[in-house]
Amino acid sequence: MLTIRKATSDDTLDAWDIRRTAVLAACAEYYPEAFLSAWVDGSPSDKWAHVVERDFYVAVDEGCVVGTGMLTVENGQVDAIFVRSSHMGRGIGRKMLHLLEALARDRGIASMKLDATLNAAPFYRCCGWSGDSISIYRTSRGLELACVPMTKCVALP
Repeated sequence: MLTIRKATSDDTLDAWDIRRTAVLAACAEYYPEAFLSAWVDGSPSDKWAHVVERDFYVAVDEGCVVGTGMLTVENGQVDAIFVRSSHMGRGIGRKMLHLLEALARDRGIASMKLDATLNAAPFYRCCGWSGDSISIYRTSRGLELACVPMTKCVALP
């Protein structure tokens, strides 16, 4: 049974590993391998651990963390929706996104935004997000990658 809960500092390594394996598995056809490695290699910093504890949610299946998602309430930004490669295609990312949208709505956020990797943009469109233009996303490591800025109105009518 899949559950989603607020992340704790104990989830830092799982969140890092899920991000790394998901990026390498899902983005390989869209970005150069050397770029992907530079983006996700290494180990989590103290800053990463703090962000996980403050803003992340984790999807747990049979006691194993299998997905992540992040909502920055101050600006309605969604980030870090990653699913363990062994669990991709099971609706975990969609469930995480729906939870983050509900949390935003509960906190009075009317419009949300995200920067989708090229491979993820179709997924977000299927979930009701809008955006077609290509932009540049700058990672915390200073790398630049093509992305699709997307938005979604989540306010109740």
